[in-house]
Amino acid sequence: MTRRAEGPSWLADPKGFTLPLLLPELPKEVPFGFLGRLLPTTGRSGLRLQAHRVGRAKALGLLETAGSVAEAELSDGRPGAGARTAELELESDSARELGRRIASGEEDLFRVGVAFLARGPTEARAERDRREIAGRLAALGFKTRVPAYEAAEAIAAPDLAGTERRPPGYWHTLPTDGLGAFFPFVDETVIEPGGILVGLLLDDAAPVVLDRWAHASYSWGIFGMTGAGKSFAAALLALRSTWTRPDVELYLIDPLGEFGRLAEATGGQVVRPAASVGPRMNPLEPAGPDAERSERIARVSAVVRSAFPSLSDEEGAQLDGAVARLYGPDRPSPRIADLVREVGMGPASGRLPALLEVFRTGSLAHLDGPTTVDWERTPIVFDLSGLGEAVQPFYAAFVLDAIYARLRASPRPKLVVVDEAHLLARDARTADFLDRLARHVRHYGTGLLLASQNPDDFLRTESGRSLLRNLRATLLLRLPEVSQEARRFFRLTEAEAEWLPRARLPREAGYSEGLLRFGPSHLPIALVASTPEYELLTGTRVPVGPDG
Repeated sequence: MTRRAEGPSWLADPKGFTLPLLLPELPKEVPFGFLGRLLPTTGRSGLRLQAHRVGRAKALGLLETAGSVAEAELSDGRPGAGARTAELELESDSARELGRRIASGEEDLFRVGVAFLARGPTEARAERDRREIAGRLAALGFKTRVPAYEAAEAIAAPDLAGTERRPPGYWHTLPTDGLGAFFPFVDETVIEPGGILVGLLLDDAAPVVLDRWAHASYSWGIFGMTGAGKSFAAALLALRSTWTRPDVELYLIDPLGEFGRLAEATGGQVVRPAASVGPRMNPLEPAGPDAERSERIARVSAVVRSAFPSLSDEEGAQLDGAVARLYGPDRPSPRIADLVREVGMGPASGRLPALLEVFRTGSLAHLDGPTTVDWERTPIVFDLSGLGEAVQPFYAAFVLDAIYARLRASPRPKLVVVDEAHLLARDARTADFLDRLARHVRHYGTGLLLASQNPDDFLRTESGRSLLRNLRATLLLRLPEVSQEARRFFRLTEAEAEWLPRARLPREAGYSEGLLRFGPSHLPIALVASTPEYELLTGTRVPVGPDG
């Protein structure tokens, strides 16, 4: 009989010591094959993994319960952070999506047992290995637990039914993808049927093809320093999206005037609010003709107020009253001149008529008229370049709200691209519109593609973190540096964080290098455009060599 001894957190036999390590809490995302980089390549330490498939009926019941709990918390209406609201919305959507995939046989649910086993000829050697494994797991977001006086239960051989006694933190319920992440040797190539080419793996040039419409969230993000190619990447991915799904409506918020070429080359239109010619948008119509009267009043008042951040509470109330009078039961859609007149007729209007004069005879007079934008002709680029810093939030606010109304009204799939998103997120007058867009677009069959310079601009605020949590895929191009907050939020390894400031730029390599975070995968990729795509987006013809 083999002689065995048990200590407070170890089991010993003539071959040496075995020290278990459990995972009471798993992170939401880890890269596939992470164990291949986490476990020592020498020594005897390893992993014990049990997997027992949960019957389909029971799995659907578990997911229905999880979704109901999240929805109950959402409907409870308790005051709390928006980040928790976004997390609950994502949990509810994910439970429904996973339930659909299980019901259709695309995925399964598993009861999974996980225990890391550090082994060594002495207790001290095995304990050193266990600490190293725990440190590496912590860097990936795992919470670890050393079982006290439960080592034998954690190490015992499994039975076929998975009914043996195990310590707390041993069992987990995971979908097929979650279970697959624990297998150490995998091919990280991602090819989703019906998706678009996002890039080529730097390791072997294997294509990465993603279908935004196949997941619980349709929204992606691109972050990179000036010159990293984020605007070109956003235009390229948007273009490919319209090619694979010709019914997609495409709208682009363009603060720097970089997407006009895309609209013109694909039969769309460019709306320049600062110009006195071309398609016009009436700021008093952003809520859409079918919106409830109270909703139209509230949203139009918010848009107009964004043009005058210095309004006092009394002046704001006067403006709200004038807007309310404009939206009578039988009154047609008002124009700016109607609002100016209504304010002037109000009691004790003070300085408000003078402020609104900019709409009647000043720099915003061209907005006085009906909307002439053709919402059926996309892509539509809203070019906000050339605007003064003081009025840009006003233009951005009513453009975002008009787009939001269109998203709700159209049954077709839609994609909204917001370039230089940090310019909107940092201003309170537009941050609320952007946050509402990010949190609710999926309900209207819409994906969001954000492009910005640095994720830290969003990590500083609760609404910004909420927005980042709702992104299904994130492409991190070259960054000047990677903050500790970004490392924690995106669960980056030290090697990934050190590589991103050295990722090659288009002027260096002819393409952008970046790290694609997609679910549990962290994929170093090259974002490459074909010659026709490059020529269409830039208007620059690529020279043909002597060999054609």
